[in-house]
Amino acid sequence: MSDRLLVLVRHGQSEWNLKNLFTGWKDPGLTEKGIAEAKAAGQKLKAQGLVFDLAFTSVLTRAQTTLELMLNELGQTGLPTQKNLALNERDYGDLSGLNKDDARKKWGEEQVHVWRRSYDVPPPGGESLKDTLARALPYYVQEILPCVLRGERTLVAAHGNSLRALIMVLEKLTPEGILKRELATGAPVIYRLNADSTVASKLDLAA
Repeated sequence: MSDRLLVLVRHGQSEWNLKNLFTGWKDPGLTEKGIAEAKAAGQKLKAQGLVFDLAFTSVLTRAQTTLELMLNELGQTGLPTQKNLALNERDYGDLSGLNKDDARKKWGEEQVHVWRRSYDVPPPGGESLKDTLARALPYYVQEILPCVLRGERTLVAAHGNSLRALIMVLEKLTPEGILKRELATGAPVIYRLNADSTVASKLDLAA
């Protein structure tokens, strides 16, 4: 039986996570903590005895660096990798680069909360979670899932909101349910799928 393995990892802490800034499609690097988180994620996967056939990531540095650091720990540098903006973080538009507290002062606590936590209300010039799903889901269905179902062991290093799109489908969550789903930085979630693409088992390696 093929091992239909899919592992999702949110990138390690970025410099802007640390500064409490809306990041979106901006491209800060990882902090020292983020680098340590990515290495630890690789070590956790190695401890599970996992070996991968291919990887997917976004076009943003923090996700790519996280992937590289994990593969280094796994002894799998040079793994075939596809990079696509479909897996990019949600675009926060006019909020990008702003401190979250400053944004609350400018637009009000309630409005910023709606932008951050509603399913389908985008910030000015940006994307809602629904918009993010609209680009991430087709990519998952057309590019990632077929690899997994063929038995290619697949590692995805991406972002909180783009990974939520995949988790929404995998775990059959409602829009309300996915909003409540938090993803820790650098914490692998290991899925094994049935032949019909439903989840056979799930292991969350959050510390």
